[in-house]
Amino acid sequence: MSTHLTQTKPKMAFFKNLPREAPPPSFAAITAFSVTLLFFFLTFSSRAPPTLPPVIFNPQLVISFYDSSGIPTLSAPQSDPLDATENGEDGIQEERNGDVQSCVDLFDGMWVLDDSLPSYLPGSCPFIDAAFDCHTNGRRDANYTKLRWQPKGCTIPRMNGKTMLEFLRGKRLAFVGDSLNRNMWESLVCVLRNSLTNKSTVFEASGRREFKAESFYSFIFTEYNCSIEFFRSPFLVQQWEIQDSSGRNRETLRLDKVDNSSEKYRDADIIVFNSGHWWTHEKTSKGLNYYQEGDMVHPQMSSEEAYRKALMTWAQWIDANIDPDRTQVIFRGYSWTHYSGGQWNSGGSCDGEIQPITDDRHLAHYPALISIPDSILLEMKTPVLYLNITRMTDYRKDGHPSVYRYPEKERKQNVVQDCSHWCLPGVPDSWNELLYAMLLQRLGSETRSVQSE
Repeated sequence: MSTHLTQTKPKMAFFKNLPREAPPPSFAAITAFSVTLLFFFLTFSSRAPPTLPPVIFNPQLVISFYDSSGIPTLSAPQSDPLDATENGEDGIQEERNGDVQSCVDLFDGMWVLDDSLPSYLPGSCPFIDAAFDCHTNGRRDANYTKLRWQPKGCTIPRMNGKTMLEFLRGKRLAFVGDSLNRNMWESLVCVLRNSLTNKSTVFEASGRREFKAESFYSFIFTEYNCSIEFFRSPFLVQQWEIQDSSGRNRETLRLDKVDNSSEKYRDADIIVFNSGHWWTHEKTSKGLNYYQEGDMVHPQMSSEEAYRKALMTWAQWIDANIDPDRTQVIFRGYSWTHYSGGQWNSGGSCDGEIQPITDDRHLAHYPALISIPDSILLEMKTPVLYLNITRMTDYRKDGHPSVYRYPEKERKQNVVQDCSHWCLPGVPDSWNELLYAMLLQRLGSETRSVQSE
């Protein structure tokens, strides 16, 4: 029997727990690349410039940021070169001539070593949460920072920070979701900040405090009058509090109401949403007297059904409140986890992983919850770009903080490992590069549509 309640109020507090070295490009090449890509954004008509050819990841070569003297370096060791024969000369030439408009599926590809990475030095960005700052916390292998996502059959452009900032001039870009979107938000802020000569022109408009407690943060790039914002909303719908028959307060989740923060980000120019990981936690997965619609609290509901209902509520809000001529909406898919021997709260671990998965047979079988956004997005009136990162993150068992979520002096013997978030620099940098590519694709499509009219 369903429980009916008449007195409800929003729950304002959030839950507490929950190689080869490539030769440096010439000055002329750098100038040509920047001018070409900038011209694309300003005229919406040029093609995205090609990138350097990739080399296939060789798990036998592990790059370190530390040479024999103990001095950090960005150079790869001058040892045996990586084996790039899988591409062949024709394959390399094809990728050199490729561009983002020729990409059929940005998310079908492989991870390749790229010695021009990372986009910012480990430990150099002051805006990274300590829990993501693996290098500062003692991690000394470095391949996890030097892998680039390479779609099959095409080449995506490297993000040019200044060009992206020019595109964002006078705009708001908002990330809305859980701490995995915070991971992505911090990555983008650091990439863009690193492109500036005067880094003091970037400042926090709202202070960050404890990692999981605060709900809104914003960085302002004053030279470009733009903001990169993060709104913490792990379910996208409203966390709620009700009073049961005994007079005790109890937490519920309102599947029929979007989060209150929606009024703050509805006018942003680009919004990147996500929701997923919190739907697998114990309370949500059991679904006992937790999910609420109107005054009714369901005695039992599966997390898959609840997730679908929540995303339908979100989708209806988007269709009713977002102007697609003003705002581009993106939904980022589920970021895969790599706990071995348990989960985050039961001894699961991923420390010692320094190589990505290279054999597709070792990838996971994804549960039904992962594919739910696909059907929801197809039913929406508002065009939404789908950043479908699940498979590409499944390869990257090497990229998590694991024990390096803490500095060595603060680690306890059986420290809870983090095998769901990502080290920075690292995997989320590639998400932002794909976001950049998707925006280029969208602009290219709009240009062709206008030219054909």
